[in-house]
Amino acid sequence: MIWEKLIQCKDNIVALLDQHCVEYQEDGMHKFNNTGWINRTWRNDNVRRAHIDVVDARDTKGLWMMHVCLFPELTNGGPIYGFDVIAGKNKVTGAFHDFSPLLNKQHALTQWFVDSAKSYQPSKARELPDWAKAIFSGGMIAAGNIQEEQELTQVCNMAENNLNHYLQHIGDYKNDSSREDVISAQNYYCEHQMKNPHTPRVMLSLGLPEDLVKIFVAENLFPKV
Repeated sequence: MIWEKLIQCKDNIVALLDQHCVEYQEDGMHKFNNTGWINRTWRNDNVRRAHIDVVDARDTKGLWMMHVCLFPELTNGGPIYGFDVIAGKNKVTGAFHDFSPLLNKQHALTQWFVDSAKSYQPSKARELPDWAKAIFSGGMIAAGNIQEEQELTQVCNMAENNLNHYLQHIGDYKNDSSREDVISAQNYYCEHQMKNPHTPRVMLSLGLPEDLVKIFVAENLFPKV
């Protein structure tokens, strides 16, 4: 049930990106696409980079992982959309979702997310490290040990509905900020994401080659402008 729901969630997210954006081939990304590891990127006038990264290691490691991240264009001071999930056969070990603010911690789109996130109370909340607290919103969802179908359905629906809202409204903030300020803020976000020690550890545990994981994490997962 868990993998089936998450794969459907992935398909729904891809459909939303196809609806609102145009897929493109990012330089150097081809080497991270192979059996069980898929990386795809999209963009439009308001989103400079939408990235979905899926590792399907169900047969080899009994695990499945998805990472989704959208950056606004460089004159848009809106937040970054993020959704990450990793799951075994019987439970989701981690689910993380946020509209991470950049220039304005009280940005209207982030505040919308914080208000909408109040409807979800994880059965097991996960504590955030300092590097994460520096970039995520106060409403950031960090859940673990999701086993019940109802809770997983709520998480998936929230990630999909919030993505749809984000894609429809991120353009409302076009040209509201200077390019220099947005670049600095997005790079700050990427620098802090790079401090996450769990990312390469999880990818290696999924059976991905160590040499490719190092390059991917350093250059392609959260590339600075």
